[in-house]
Amino acid sequence: MKWAVVLYALVALSECIHKIPLYKGKSARETLEEQGLLEEYLKTHPYNPTIKFNPVLAQTSDEPLTNDMDLSYYGVISIGTPPQSFKVIFDTGSSNLWVPSVYCNSYACSNHKKFNPSQSSTYRSTSQTVSIQYGTGAMTGILGYDTVTVGGIVDNNQIFGLSETEPGSFLYYVVFDGILGLAYPSISSSGATPVFDNMMNQGLVSQDLFSFYLSRDSQAGSVVTFGGIDPSYYTGQINWVPVTSQTYWEITMDQVTVNGQTVACSGGCRGIIDTGTSLVVGPTNDINNIQAWVGATTNQNGQSTVNCNSIGSMPEVVFTINGINFPLPSSAYVFQRMSGCSSGFGQDYNDLWILGDVFIREYYSIFDRGNNRVGLAQAA
Repeated sequence: MKWAVVLYALVALSECIHKIPLYKGKSARETLEEQGLLEEYLKTHPYNPTIKFNPVLAQTSDEPLTNDMDLSYYGVISIGTPPQSFKVIFDTGSSNLWVPSVYCNSYACSNHKKFNPSQSSTYRSTSQTVSIQYGTGAMTGILGYDTVTVGGIVDNNQIFGLSETEPGSFLYYVVFDGILGLAYPSISSSGATPVFDNMMNQGLVSQDLFSFYLSRDSQAGSVVTFGGIDPSYYTGQINWVPVTSQTYWEITMDQVTVNGQTVACSGGCRGIIDTGTSLVVGPTNDINNIQAWVGATTNQNGQSTVNCNSIGSMPEVVFTINGINFPLPSSAYVFQRMSGCSSGFGQDYNDLWILGDVFIREYYSIFDRGNNRVGLAQAA
């Protein structure tokens, strides 16, 4: 009887842990490069990865969204009854859920799935509007309520954005349709309740946390897990880091070193763990210093290149967080593309560090809302 009770408890617990496969699709950069449009695009749309963390925009009611050309991990969710499926970025650097809608006639909406509220029996409209800023304009739209299904979790009465305009061309070149934000509700545009908060409020997850595993090379194998931690995705122990601001998943970094020398973040700095940023991004001077140490050169478009033959001899870049070292080997921070090899470090005119997918591929990342902390462990 005792073991039956234990088995029942384990089964009940497992039913509240939900895995959503993430797929590594073609990035906007790859699409533009294939079409011979990349160089021209970069001249008019400079890389601006931290636009969504801009403190000026953060003081408004709008939630910024980056125009990151290297985003490639997406998952599939459904909205409505019967379900309408959408590819979304699970983004820990924003808080709103939004998808294109039938009300959108913008160029960027022309090749993506559009939500049709008239075809959902559970849709409920509102008079609220939403505006999300990004590098070349803003997504504007309306807010509505409907059933959102994520990896078997049926999230009833979820508020989300239906785009009406998506200016610019960036979103035309991406594989994903919309964004599912997983940051704190304090930065949610129009005060909309984020998806994970709604799940917690309804008791749909066994633990108030979610975790990410991003595969290093293959197109498949990546996953976001809601409600639990999967030991098969990491080795060693989990190192817990307190969240310093309940807005984004912000933490404090101690320093960045190469060959034992402090090369950036001297004396400590602010960092954000962000699945919605592809690179590791930092202040311009610090990033330039790192690029010099690893042997990367930066062109006029801000793109950093490295010699593909030098990858094996390039040094580790070590991020020290909460007293623990998290090294990034060259295999983690060098991209091998059609046009050659490039560095996975990006610069921006901001004092923030963004630890994006380049970092998360090396370290299984747990986002613990119940205890306001981030867990990092060596990815398996």
